[in-house]
Amino acid sequence: MADILLPSKISEVESSLVSSEPQRRRPAPKRAPRRPELPLDDEIQAWSKPTRPVEDLDAVANRYPDRHLSLSSKRKPMEFYDTPERPKAFSMDSLEFFFLIAQYFREALPLRLILLMIACQKAGGQIRLTQEEMSTVLDVQRAKINEALGEVMSHGIVFKVRRGVYQFNPPYSYRVAEFIPGTELVEAEYVQVDQDKTIANIRKDESLPQLVRFPSLEHMREAIEKLRKKRAEERAARRLARAQRQEEGTAQ
Repeated sequence: MADILLPSKISEVESSLVSSEPQRRRPAPKRAPRRPELPLDDEIQAWSKPTRPVEDLDAVANRYPDRHLSLSSKRKPMEFYDTPERPKAFSMDSLEFFFLIAQYFREALPLRLILLMIACQKAGGQIRLTQEEMSTVLDVQRAKINEALGEVMSHGIVFKVRRGVYQFNPPYSYRVAEFIPGTELVEAEYVQVDQDKTIANIRKDESLPQLVRFPSLEHMREAIEKLRKKRAEERAARRLARAQRQEEGTAQ
């Protein structure tokens, strides 16, 4: 026969099963705020909705082409271009020069070489690159670099100062100034070289070719016009030959 528990015994068993510490209510799981469907034309409706985080600024710009979008109006320390203390902290390039060389050079390597030298020039327009370094960066044989560099130099675009050092002709591309970051041992340095002084020094050097001392792109313009005229004549000749073949086929 089963033992009968007294009421006092039952209360003792129930109290042993229940913790003496106060019970805390579990918080409900947080749900992410529902993102509103954009665009919201109703301003009152938009006011009560949570803001939507910007994940892709380009996508927002494409969606709202008439609005000015900016993450911050404050410039970063390295994004200076012109200040009273450090004027002309930028590179200057001739758009006419770019326009003509894009038409004149039919091969890609001279153009690639010019772009590389523009990117690597220091304040004052000097380019400290050996032909070995040029061939490594452009992944081209040194013989090809030597040939392309000779063609670029023949137009007075750059000239050789010494081994591994070339000079850009200032009217075409010129780095006026550059900021050299410092290290633990060397302080940061701001270097500025006036363009007019560089041009004056180049013109005084009578050992340089005439096209370097007095740069001109007129010969490129003339060559482009001759090439266009020649190609127009070739196209006209092809059209005439095509028309003659069609007439002969019709006559037969």
